[in-house]
Amino acid sequence: MENKERKMRIGSLCVRAGYQPKNGEPVEPPIVQSTTFKYDDSDEMAMLFDLKKEGYFYTRLQNPTNDAVAAKIAALEGGVGCVLTSSGQAANFFAVFNICEAGDHIVTSNEIYGGTYNLFGVTLKKLGIDSTFVSPEASDEEIEAAFRPNTKLLFGETISNPGCAVLDIEKFARIAHKKGVPLIIDNTFATPVNCRPFEWGADIVTHSTTKYMDGMATQVGGAVIDSGNFDWMAHADKFPGLTTPDESYHGLTYVKAFGKMGYITKLVAQLMRDLGSIPSPQNCFLLNLGLQTLHLRVAQHCKNAQRVAEYLHNHPQVAWVHYCGLPDDKHYALGQKYLPNGSCGVIAFGLKGDRETAIRFMDSLKMANIATHVADARTCVLHPASHTHRQLSEEQLLEAGIAPDLIRLSVGIEDVEDILYDIQQALETATNPS
Repeated sequence: MENKERKMRIGSLCVRAGYQPKNGEPVEPPIVQSTTFKYDDSDEMAMLFDLKKEGYFYTRLQNPTNDAVAAKIAALEGGVGCVLTSSGQAANFFAVFNICEAGDHIVTSNEIYGGTYNLFGVTLKKLGIDSTFVSPEASDEEIEAAFRPNTKLLFGETISNPGCAVLDIEKFARIAHKKGVPLIIDNTFATPVNCRPFEWGADIVTHSTTKYMDGMATQVGGAVIDSGNFDWMAHADKFPGLTTPDESYHGLTYVKAFGKMGYITKLVAQLMRDLGSIPSPQNCFLLNLGLQTLHLRVAQHCKNAQRVAEYLHNHPQVAWVHYCGLPDDKHYALGQKYLPNGSCGVIAFGLKGDRETAIRFMDSLKMANIATHVADARTCVLHPASHTHRQLSEEQLLEAGIAPDLIRLSVGIEDVEDILYDIQQALETATNPS
């Protein structure tokens, strides 16, 4: 019988991937809270700076604690490498800027987080990178029409924040690859526990590790993971930063020198070197603690959210609910395809009434928190049009699939009966004001 190494399942990877202690070593990755690493030989240090040798010399580029956690996330997503960043926004920026420069263009789903919408539509434009927003429900032909000769990537979110739309990843991958560009997917809400976009054709995945991966609202962070599958050299003219010599590293060509790790190596060697959006080792230690229970928490979030979504769906004062676990949700079929084990704990819904009705509902909650945060252990609620997406115009809100009455409810892992009671009493107060 052939002796093949058995691959661990996702729950075991959450606990054990990325760090294997040797005899007598700590079972948790130690916090290497040091900026700098000593060497006895100056030539060895020079080789590190020239990317001719692996090792640690400055935490802005690499750190043992950070690398252990990055390796775990790469294993969870099934990628060849991962870089941790100081926030989810930094992750999305780095993922795009690693292959784009002034004069380039990207195509992106319009159903994405408001901060990312602003990053692409406003901030990247100031850097000379144009963005075209498309409806993810548009036909292949309509989305392809948004591409230009200088388009470098297609972007989307597995589950959109805050609208809870499920992306047709295979469709987006098909379009991206037909046009010779990679598909970048923000997989924050689904997490690799419920969806691994690389298995559906995505090339690069990003995360706000601040959310479910951390799970306790203790640290802000992000991650960029590369599948290693996109053939950069086959489209060398589109991606000169990866396929032509980098004079800042003595003419090194990333894809030729590092193969499948070319994209990740360039991100560290250029962007982290120059922009420095690194997480602290302390934050990565905390993130790793959260990852160890990710598979347990995500299952409970989904179990609770399904109950809450069904309750809201049947409540006479609720106008609409978006949650792909509901059989009559327009994304139910996509949910069953890409998220058969559950989507996430986030529900979008609206109440009968006006914006003041939504505000009264939120103000009447006794256990759930009104908070900007989402996707941690505690149930929390937000009105995106007034809070996270308030920088968008009414027209932009509608383009992003965000109704003015949309309430984003992030269902936590408390006892579901307590969550339901809190929602019930708040609905009574909001819809029957005295």
